[in-house]
Amino acid sequence: MKYLLKDFEYYLKNEKGSSKNTIESYLRDLKQYALFLEKYHSITKPRDIEKKHIEGFLKSLKKQVGSKSLARKLTALKSFHHFLSIENEIEEDITKKIVSPKVQKSLPKVLSVDEVVAILEQVDKSKPLGLRNLALLELIYGSGLRVSELLDILMEDIHLNQGYIMVKGKGSKERMVPISDMSTIALRNYIVKSRDQLIADTKVNYLFVNQNGQRLSRQGFFKVLKRLAQDAGVETDCSPHTLRHSFATHLLENGMDLRTLQSLLGHEDISTTQIYTHISQKRIKEIYKGAHPRAQKKEEEHV
Repeated sequence: MKYLLKDFEYYLKNEKGSSKNTIESYLRDLKQYALFLEKYHSITKPRDIEKKHIEGFLKSLKKQVGSKSLARKLTALKSFHHFLSIENEIEEDITKKIVSPKVQKSLPKVLSVDEVVAILEQVDKSKPLGLRNLALLELIYGSGLRVSELLDILMEDIHLNQGYIMVKGKGSKERMVPISDMSTIALRNYIVKSRDQLIADTKVNYLFVNQNGQRLSRQGFFKVLKRLAQDAGVETDCSPHTLRHSFATHLLENGMDLRTLQSLLGHEDISTTQIYTHISQKRIKEIYKGAHPRAQKKEEEHV
């Protein structure tokens, strides 16, 4: 099985164009699957796998993981068995008969414009790391980037005079992303006044670096944002992805159409983008209830 998993990794990377994160999570799930098959059923060859074995594996996970994680693991299994089928390693893809569990979709949390501004105002622009932090925040909120896209930007990807940045999205698909005037100013200040101090003698080509001059990690950015949000008194649980969700929601609220937003976010399927219409409608209702004098029944009123 381990040799087939290696071939499957190549298939995901070079034929499907899957992202690094997808490949890693699929392989992690499939190694767990292969271990289960060998340990409990002495199965090491795909042709010996039956539907009951897959169902047994999924059943063993139900007490350990939630429905969302279970659905992801089944997706990994389905993708692997489809690969085995097209490679003639199995006669039939038995995962087609297994129904994916229903996952209750929750709306992502977003910040108000005032909350975003409050976070930005906490940045200490007198220090090199502060200039970096402002550039990070302005760019992820101003362009709606995924955190992986943001932190993978190289110096040659930046085109400030033309007002855009090239980013690599899921499956290494490259797209051109416009940047705001505020992002441009923050990036110029960071590059001119701060970045050289941080990289020192290192030869790092990534745009955003940490205090040691190395590529900034996801965890590093998360800690920075968490601290700034706390200092700003923002109660919403805030992560880099929260800023991407906020970017999308605020654009919709200000009249952007779904197709344009889909392009900006790098979504392959517009149904992924449509979730922001639900967020926008929910926020409109909340704003209405808070603003209209007759929207909510007063506590002292009685029928």
